[in-house]
Amino acid sequence: MEVMKHPHHVMHKKKWPEFVLEFFMLFLAVFLGFVAENIREHVTEGHKGKEYIESFYDDLKNDTARITWNIDFDGRKLKGLEGLSDCYNALLKNPKNTSCLMGVIQNIAINRPFTRTERTSRQLANAGGFRLLKLADADSIIAYDDAFDYVQDLQATVYQDIQNTVRNTFNSIGNFKANVQMFKPEAGKMISADTLKRSDITAPIIVTSDKALLNKFFNECLLYYRVTYNHQQILIDLKARQVRLLDYFRRKYGFE
Repeated sequence: MEVMKHPHHVMHKKKWPEFVLEFFMLFLAVFLGFVAENIREHVTEGHKGKEYIESFYDDLKNDTARITWNIDFDGRKLKGLEGLSDCYNALLKNPKNTSCLMGVIQNIAINRPFTRTERTSRQLANAGGFRLLKLADADSIIAYDDAFDYVQDLQATVYQDIQNTVRNTFNSIGNFKANVQMFKPEAGKMISADTLKRSDITAPIIVTSDKALLNKFFNECLLYYRVTYNHQQILIDLKARQVRLLDYFRRKYGFE
């Protein structure tokens, strides 16, 4: 009696369509696994990219609050230096009448560079996080970084240089006795222009009647005024960029 061979019998020879089918099934399984992994990775990177955006958004809110303080600080300095011409003319008439220099000294004593929150920007740059962001988002952040770099360059050069210049010139004409009276330490406070004592000054503020040196000092103060004015304008422009960027991310991602 003849025995029928089962298709999976060891002696059964597969036909080429069966090989093709098995190859296709194996290929499909590998391909679907690859697709699933790719989708999972894409979703994960999308979530990570949004986390970067939200973190940058929070940094930007801090920057906006900080830059407002810097803008106001420059504004107070500019207002305090508006009387430079009147003070200079008064000193030419009477070199001993130095009381008008109090406001000048107070407002050239120190500058306040704007510093940003760089937590997220450093992560994006160091960890290659920009590749996880949408192109428009990455371009917006990079443009803001470039705008801040311009501000930082100005602050590190012209802004700081003129601060050093007026300080050095004043040190050469300032009366030591008046300095001692102006900058008296107060318990629990740092000695600064904010603690300058106007009412305690009995000595002349400067010790020179040299018109050339006085002219040099006031020219430097005028340049200080101009640089401070330009610094404030650049900060105002940067703040406008911050506000636009905050609004862009708020609308796009629904941030608070």
